[in-house]
Amino acid sequence: QVQLVESGGGLVQAGDSLSLSCAGFGRAFHSYSMGWFRQAPGLEREFVAGSNWNGGRTHYAESVKGRFTISRDHAKNTVYLQMNSLKPEDTAVYYCAASFPGTEATIEARSVNYWGQGTQVTVSS
Repeated sequence: QVQLVESGGGLVQAGDSLSLSCAGFGRAFHSYSMGWFRQAPGLEREFVAGSNWNGGRTHYAESVKGRFTISRDHAKNTVYLQMNSLKPEDTAVYYCAASFPGTEATIEARSVNYWGQGTQVTVSS
């Protein structure tokens, strides 16, 4: 079993940056693809960024390409999402996700095996 704990959310102004962290707990953590999803009130949870098991391949939603970067630190069992040039439309609860097998960087919400509790990101104009 894998447990995920996110941190790093907060309130920022448009153009600012935030870095989210997701700490993983579990022996099989390194075998999973890892990703970030976000969900605004009343909307569907959407894919933001993903990484295969070793970070060799990544994939991003078109809306965040060039602004967000996903990375993994296996020694720390941690996945990060660096968010730059934030926009008000990035406002959402951000969720860390683990999906097995770990070969893919693109993750569908329905295939997620484990979710973090979510961390709120709010971007003001």
